[in-house]
Amino acid sequence: MATVTTVNGLPAHILLNHFVVVLGPLTAILAILCALWPAARRRLIWLVLVLSVITLILTPLTTSSGGWLVGKVGAPPPVRIHQELGETLIYMVAALVATVVLLTAVHIRQTRGLTVKVALHAVVGVLVIAAAVATLVQTYRVGDSGARAAWGSTASDSAGDSARSSP
Repeated sequence: MATVTTVNGLPAHILLNHFVVVLGPLTAILAILCALWPAARRRLIWLVLVLSVITLILTPLTTSSGGWLVGKVGAPPPVRIHQELGETLIYMVAALVATVVLLTAVHIRQTRGLTVKVALHAVVGVLVIAAAVATLVQTYRVGDSGARAAWGSTASDSAGDSARSSP
């Protein structure tokens, strides 16, 4: 896979990770909504399917650009932790795409007037919710570890300094 290294002179990872951090949770939340609420599924399933595929495409690009960035700046322990967590996100996003495809198939059958067994519909719903929750949790873990790797205690130290200097 080709690595996108820079965008306008800045490391591409910085830009790409914002897309993944926004699209992953947004898609996961919409997928849960579609799994639980038929009216939302009728309106949103195609959007959720497209967003999930876009997220699936952007996730390895983000990981790849992060690997390039690590090669440039090095990998102290917080960066290694972030990199290891980031490399696992693709599995959660792939599971989300797969389950959204299943939910889309259920939706298509229902819109064509075909029946879907309640048990099958329930299993697909549970799988969508599980994949969505896994995506949410792992996206948080990756983002949190990345923020800690980039900022360390700088932000909390600054906040403490501001609080101490306030009257």
